[in-house]
Amino acid sequence: MDAFFDDWKALREDESTFGGKTDTHLKEYQSFTDLYYSKDKAVSCINWHPTIYGIIAVAVSERLSFEDRINLSAKLVMTPSLILIWSFSDPIHPQLLMECPDDICCFEFCPSDPDIIVGGCINGQVVLWDISAYAERLQSTRTGGAKHTPAAVNALPGFEDKNVKKTPIVRYCAVSSIEHGHKAPISDVQWLPDYYEISRQGIPLENKNGICVQIISCAPDCSVYFWDIRPPNTATQAMTDRKKSEEKHLQNPQGIPNTFKHLDLTWKPLIRVGLPRIETSGEYSALKVSLKDIFQEGRLHGITDKSGAAKLEKPDGGFDYRMLRVPSAKNLKTQEDISTTFFVGTEDGDLVYSDFKMEKDSDSGKLTSSKPSHCFVIHDGLVTTVKRSPFFKDIVLTVGGWTFAIWKEGVMNGPILQSSASQKKCTVGHWSLSRPGVFFIGKEDGNIDIWDLLEKTHEPSQTQNISTGQITCIKPWIVSSKQHLLAVSDEFGTLHILEIPWTLRHPSSNEKSVTNYFEREVKHLNYSEKRREFREQEKRDMDVEELRRLSEIVHEKSAEQLEEEVQQEFREYLKLEKHILSDMGLIKPAEDTPLPGV
Repeated sequence: MDAFFDDWKALREDESTFGGKTDTHLKEYQSFTDLYYSKDKAVSCINWHPTIYGIIAVAVSERLSFEDRINLSAKLVMTPSLILIWSFSDPIHPQLLMECPDDICCFEFCPSDPDIIVGGCINGQVVLWDISAYAERLQSTRTGGAKHTPAAVNALPGFEDKNVKKTPIVRYCAVSSIEHGHKAPISDVQWLPDYYEISRQGIPLENKNGICVQIISCAPDCSVYFWDIRPPNTATQAMTDRKKSEEKHLQNPQGIPNTFKHLDLTWKPLIRVGLPRIETSGEYSALKVSLKDIFQEGRLHGITDKSGAAKLEKPDGGFDYRMLRVPSAKNLKTQEDISTTFFVGTEDGDLVYSDFKMEKDSDSGKLTSSKPSHCFVIHDGLVTTVKRSPFFKDIVLTVGGWTFAIWKEGVMNGPILQSSASQKKCTVGHWSLSRPGVFFIGKEDGNIDIWDLLEKTHEPSQTQNISTGQITCIKPWIVSSKQHLLAVSDEFGTLHILEIPWTLRHPSSNEKSVTNYFEREVKHLNYSEKRREFREQEKRDMDVEELRRLSEIVHEKSAEQLEEEVQQEFREYLKLEKHILSDMGLIKPAEDTPLPGV
C-alpha cells in the first residue's frame, strides 16, 4: 500500500479521457427522438434557438418517394406534420409541437424576433408561426420544464391539471397562397437582415423598421421568391379590414395568434427571380441559395436598429407586425454597398451565379430577370449545401453528389478547392463557427468527415461514425468559449447533440494562415488558367503554321511535277499488286509482262 498515494488526484476526471486538450473526437452529449412523432420519419431540417440555451427545433417528414406519397395520400392527410422543439432538460418529451399544413423541408428563426419562425412546405407554401405565447415555457425549461410550473406545484393531490404536462400544439398563423407560390417543394428559406429590404425592382433599400421583414425562398420550380411579411398597400385592404371587423365572432376560433392574419391564404411573393439558362432554353432548378449580405449562423442576434427609427413594439413585448406598412421606394435611400448577386445550387449539380436586380424589357416594358453571369458544372448530384464561411463572406462551401468544393466569390475560373469523388455520397456540409479552416461533411453511410485545411487538404483529418443511417443536417452552435455543440440528424428521425473537442474549437496559433492558403489557391487557379489559355493559343498557332507550310509546298510545285508524282505512286501500286499476286501463286514469276503505260 502506498502511504503517499493522493486519493483526490485519483478521483478527479482525467483531462485526456473526456473533453481535454488531447481529445480529438466528437463526444455524444445528448440525443433526441420521439417514438410517436418521429417514428418512420426523417429529419429534414434543424435549427438552434437564437437566444435560449438548450432549445433546438427539428422538422420531421415522411420517408416516401413521390409515387408512395400519391398512393398513401389518404393516410398522410390524417398524419400530422410537425416541427418538434426540444429542450436539453427533457430528452424524452418535446416542449412544443408546431403544426404544419404539410411536411416542412426547411425553416428558420427570425434573427430580430426569435418568436417568429418561417418555414417552407413540400407543397410549395410558405408558413409563419408565432410562439411568443410559449416563450416563458421555453425559458422555464432551464430549470426543469413544465413540471415546475406553478400550476403543477400548487395543485392539490388528485386535482392536478392533466394539460399541464401535455405538450402544447402551436398552429401556424399564416400560410401563403397556393396559386401564387412555389409549384415544387421549398428547399431553402432565409430571412433578409434587418438593415435593408428589397424593392419590386430588386434594388436594396434602407429598412426603417429595424427588424427583419422580408424572406427569400427557392424551389426546384426554377424560381427564387422574395416575400414581405408587412400588410400590402392596396385599395382593397380597408374593405378587407371592414369585413373582418364585422366577422369578429368567427375570428381566432382555435386561439391562433393574429400576428399575420393579414397574410393568411392571400400572401403573394414580392418579386420572382427566374433562372434562365445561359446558352440554351429552359431554366435552372434551384435547391439552395446564398446571399452575401445575410445573417451568419452561430451569432446571438440582438434586436438592433441601425436606422434609428422607433420600433412598433407591443405592450407585452415583441413587435406589432400588423401596424407595419410597406413604404414607398421613393422615400427610402438606396443601399449601394449591398450586393445583389447570389449563388444558387441546382438539381443538376450546377452552381449558378446570378443577380436578383430586375431588368426592364425593351419591347414589353415589363420587369424581367437577368440571365445568370456564370454556371459551373462541378458536382455529380443534387447540390444540398451552399454555405458561406462565417469568417469570410466571399468564401462559399458547396456539397453535392460525391464531391464538395470551396469557392471564392469574384474568382470565376472555378473552385479554389475541389475534392475527389468519395466512395459514399456527400449529403450535407457546414463550416465550423470558431475555426475558419475547419468544416464538416456528412455522408450517406452515417459518417462525418472533419476537414482541417491547416492539417490536410487532400483527405479529411478524421472520420467518425454518428449513425447507421444517412446524415441529413449538421448545425454547430457556440454555447460558451468552453462548450461548442454540433447538432447532427439522420434519416431515422434521431437528433444527435455532439460536443466538439478542444482541438476542433480552439483556434491554433497559425489559424490566420488560412487566409494565405485561400489567396495561394486563387493565385494557383489563375496561373493554371493562364497556362491553359497559353497552351490553347500555342496549339492554335502551331496548327496555323502547319497549314501555312503545307499551302506553301503546294503552291511551289508545278502541274507537271504533281502529275509525275501521281504516276509514280500508281506504278508503285501496280508493282506491289504483282508482288502480292505472285506470293499467293495466282501468277507465275516467268509471266513477267511489262507494266502498262499510264
